[in-house]
Amino acid sequence: MNLRTLQEKILRGELGSDPESVCVTGAVSMYQTTQFPGSSVKYRNHYLLLRVQEAFGACSHTPEQLAAEAAEECSGRSVAQLLRDPRLPVRVAAMDAYLAAMRPHRLACREAADIAAGTPLEKAQRRDAQIAETAQIVPGSKVALIGVVNPLIEAIEQRGGICLPCDLQMDYTQRGQRVEKDMHIVLDQADSVICTGMTLSNGSFDSIVEKVRARGVPLTVYAQTGSAAAARFVGEGVSRVVAEPFPFTQFSGGVSELFIYH
Repeated sequence: MNLRTLQEKILRGELGSDPESVCVTGAVSMYQTTQFPGSSVKYRNHYLLLRVQEAFGACSHTPEQLAAEAAEECSGRSVAQLLRDPRLPVRVAAMDAYLAAMRPHRLACREAADIAAGTPLEKAQRRDAQIAETAQIVPGSKVALIGVVNPLIEAIEQRGGICLPCDLQMDYTQRGQRVEKDMHIVLDQADSVICTGMTLSNGSFDSIVEKVRARGVPLTVYAQTGSAAAARFVGEGVSRVVAEPFPFTQFSGGVSELFIYH
């Protein structure tokens, strides 16, 4: 299975209600930045959020992929209409919202984990410790991290893993390690892989799944973007998913919840 076949299953009505009859009632375009104390790294995040029934679907994207005006165009349309939109972030957000509405994380996941209240850095560290634990990192193993999150690098290294960072938007990690741009280089070296949901919105997800299946290495997906979509790939090339639907940890000082699939 790939992202296209999942989209086609939704359009055929195989995964829930007829998507022609399911409406996106709300849409939000959001720009958010994060820079932790003592760090020179600034994360710049653009999101499209879509509301379907009780659920939000989310897709992080680059400014070139989607204008802020997209939110105006998405509300009031059916899921089926948005799944046929030529813009990948719109399709991913619509897919995510629909799947989260049809099969809520709380009912579908294997377990849930609370991230305690705290500062943005404290919550990021707790969240990334949970991701590294879920990935079952073996000491001395090479872990490809596709989509660099600096606290997650630390969590990997604390468990004895050797992190191979890869990101299209970053040149160096907070500690000065060079970040690889070509994901195939780190995928060829890795004993295990962790990727973020951003791989869904930049079109690299299917290639990652194909590569890990061919090499027989485990893949853990940490997903804010497309969390409900990523969950559908467990057993289809994905070993584990840590799903973090909206509102994300960076938007709340209180307790946040992660949903874990494996």
